[in-house]
Amino acid sequence: MSTKNLLTRISILVPIICLLIPSFASAQTKTQQFNPLPKQWDEAIPQGNGMLGTLIWEKNDVLRFALDRADLWDSRPMKGLHRDEFSYQWVVNQRLKNDYKPVQQYFDHPYDREPAPTKIPGAALEFKFLKGLELADAHLNLDEAISEISWKNGTRLSSFVHAEKPLGWFKFENLSSDFDVELIPPTYQNAVKNSGDPVGGDDLGRLGYEQGTLSKGNNTLIYKQKGWGEFSYEVIVSWKKVDSKTIEGIWTIRSNPDAFNSNLDQKSLDEMLKSGFEQHKKRHLDWWSKFWAKSNLQVPDPILQHQWEMEQYKFGSSARENTPPISLQAVWSADNGRIPPWKGDFHHDLNTQLSYWPSYSANHLDEAMGYLNHFETNKENYKRYTKQFFGKEGIAVPGVTTLDGTEMGGWIQYSLSPTVSAWISQHYYLQWRYSMDKKFLKEKAYPWIKSTAQFLEQISVLDAETGKRKLVISSSPEINDNDISAWFTKTSNYDLSLMQYNFKVAAELANELNLKEDAKHWQEMYAQLPELALSEKKELMVTPDFPYSSSHRHFSHMMAIHPLGLVKWEDSETSKEIIQSSIKLLDNIGPKGWVGYSYSWLGNLKARAKDGEGAAKALTIFAKAFCSSNSFHVNGDQTKSGYSDAHYRPFTLEGNFAFASGLQEMLMQSHAGFLEIFPAIPASWDNVSFQTLRAEGAFLVSAEKENGKLKSLKIQSEKGGNLKIKANWGKYEYKNTSKLKVKDLGDGLIEIEFKENSAVEFWGV
Repeated sequence: MSTKNLLTRISILVPIICLLIPSFASAQTKTQQFNPLPKQWDEAIPQGNGMLGTLIWEKNDVLRFALDRADLWDSRPMKGLHRDEFSYQWVVNQRLKNDYKPVQQYFDHPYDREPAPTKIPGAALEFKFLKGLELADAHLNLDEAISEISWKNGTRLSSFVHAEKPLGWFKFENLSSDFDVELIPPTYQNAVKNSGDPVGGDDLGRLGYEQGTLSKGNNTLIYKQKGWGEFSYEVIVSWKKVDSKTIEGIWTIRSNPDAFNSNLDQKSLDEMLKSGFEQHKKRHLDWWSKFWAKSNLQVPDPILQHQWEMEQYKFGSSARENTPPISLQAVWSADNGRIPPWKGDFHHDLNTQLSYWPSYSANHLDEAMGYLNHFETNKENYKRYTKQFFGKEGIAVPGVTTLDGTEMGGWIQYSLSPTVSAWISQHYYLQWRYSMDKKFLKEKAYPWIKSTAQFLEQISVLDAETGKRKLVISSSPEINDNDISAWFTKTSNYDLSLMQYNFKVAAELANELNLKEDAKHWQEMYAQLPELALSEKKELMVTPDFPYSSSHRHFSHMMAIHPLGLVKWEDSETSKEIIQSSIKLLDNIGPKGWVGYSYSWLGNLKARAKDGEGAAKALTIFAKAFCSSNSFHVNGDQTKSGYSDAHYRPFTLEGNFAFASGLQEMLMQSHAGFLEIFPAIPASWDNVSFQTLRAEGAFLVSAEKENGKLKSLKIQSEKGGNLKIKANWGKYEYKNTSKLKVKDLGDGLIEIEFKENSAVEFWGV
């Protein structure tokens, strides 16, 4: 298509951008059915707001609300971890002299042996007066984040966790018997069973707490629990009779100290209960209406469609700008009388990063800031750790941490890895690229990435033979588990790709801020790094002398493809060969050692390889085999269909949110320097669409494909700037009315110079 035609037929609609934003309310309400009511906690109805959460299920035929709060933590120091030998150099020495057992005893074993530090559960509500009633219907309205349960005798229950306040609501209508509720605290004083199991969850009795006190007032129950040190919390439930057949109630959890300023005092609780269920429901619904309006998509596969909707719902329930970030289970700690799987902690060697993958293109940047605010808040603690363990300046982050960022040990190849902060750097970079917020770039993104680069420069050394920069010992999560052989003496592709990425974007952002000397220095550091290790068949290896040769859950050796994008399909034929060969090797070796998140990650990888069929297949397997009935990712293959040798079911969230990212990658990509719509969808997807997915450069994109052809494409620019677009849609019409600069770059690429708050629209013919 000629430049002349381009300039005369593009329709550029400039400043009234809001007119282009369609209403995304689905004609059909998004719901999840729960008939019959769940009998296991990890199949329960989940509700939350980033700080509070509840799981609604039936335990021993009694309706139960498991109550949780994100900052309920036992933050005692890990016993035995911080000893004189707590230094990276000591670990290096032990590895190089082949005497590693003391390292495992000092730094790995405490995580398995000790019950804390750990996330702890809140309490539960039980409604025994409902026992024996026959269920009519139970469902979760995803659009409204309200659960509704009805019984055949006419009794109805509606409940929600308020989207903006640390408050849960319940409302019983058409009651046929007297209302009663019991507040069930965790059992901290009991016979200890099966201690020392971080996967299944340790016994709460091992925490050594005195059992808390339960007091009953006028339509109020209060449970007070003393935790470790100065920490304590209160669970409060209050209710009122609206009429002879209607009860409205509220619940909350208060923590002390209240680091997130989210406690409600008794006066506020009384006023809220007085104002009533319906009034608070309005604000709750308003928040969720705005959340769902941020982005939407429609694909012809009902399994993928519904799973994506569930992931968006869970993300909206577990992420906020002003709450703790998404941990392994977020606001849904195990309701089984035990400590959560893997202590419910913050795993930064994969889990937290994957949990925020979908936030950027799904246009949920505010919620994504909760992740980065966590690192900003704990920055001084990370600097303390960097100096204490590594003996260096800058920023390193432990791979496994408490709420305040303190290291917890356990498999230290990953929990004390030197490159963790570099993976976190990518999320600072993505927040900048998707928002183009210069204030964020200057005050948060570049300072973090620069501090990480400074640390990586100090912790690495120049190889005497090659002259290239390397780590003296290196790892690749979680190859060889915590064996001495998991520390390699040649830099792994995992560590190398993170170092490459951090130095590369440090130079880019320094240039953006016109810090020329900084940019020059980081470019020099990047140039000192070796190339990624490849086999003769162009397959990415674990290290230069360690191929990927056995099935493993963590595709750490492939970080350069996704998420880091250092090796892009669009770059060259060599890059395509590397990507194809590496994915083919994964497929050929097979999934015996995989877990659920492996399939979600594979979906992202195959989308980057433009393999729509393969991406859809991987995501479908995840949804069908690795999720419980409420959509929770439970790691093992629950169908026992050969998708994995793991059949256990510890619940963690990262696989869920990586799934959402994978489907979004199938529909739109912008990481390669240009916008591409529908880059990796199956050939059979003739009718598919999405609304206001966010692209790098702060562009909001809506597109629809109908009967296999482009029907419409709308691109809205928040900050202005140039955008290259891959226009491989077949015939289309356009016209130019606002004199924006447009170039035909050839090879199916066009470039438009957007103004701030401008928009462009294409139509297929």
